[in-house]
Amino acid sequence: MYLKEELKKYENNKIDIYVDMDGVIADYNVGVAYDYDKKRPLYTSLEKLEEISKLPNVTLHILSITRMTAGREEKNIWLDKYAPFFLKENRNIISREENNFEESSNLKVNYLKKLDKDNKIIILIDDDPLILHTVRKEVKDIILYKDTVLVD
Repeated sequence: MYLKEELKKYENNKIDIYVDMDGVIADYNVGVAYDYDKKRPLYTSLEKLEEISKLPNVTLHILSITRMTAGREEKNIWLDKYAPFFLKENRNIISREENNFEESSNLKVNYLKKLDKDNKIIILIDDDPLILHTVRKEVKDIILYKDTVLVD
């Protein structure tokens, strides 16, 4: 698996991987912001991430945005059902409603800037080119991967 091979470069480091949900591990339905329980899991990506979660130096995190605060609970229920290997304490689901409907890219940048990066490799896996571009421009010392890294 490509990502697992890439991680071997950092086998002597602690690695925190932040994974987006919509379009990365759950099917993205254009224009459908609610009914998260009906979103189709992307099993190939989930299987690869579960395998990676077993590496001793890797901690998986969710870094996802929800338009409305109620979506946080929907996403957690979905994760409990399809991806319980993402521990509850490592699920970072940010509400746009609670943040004056700030753009998702800005919310992720702000979150990532606050991380403690001491002696850690930080990786973000996302499917949104705008988010990846904004993070690359605004946040230093983060390795970025497009969601296709999970598809061999």
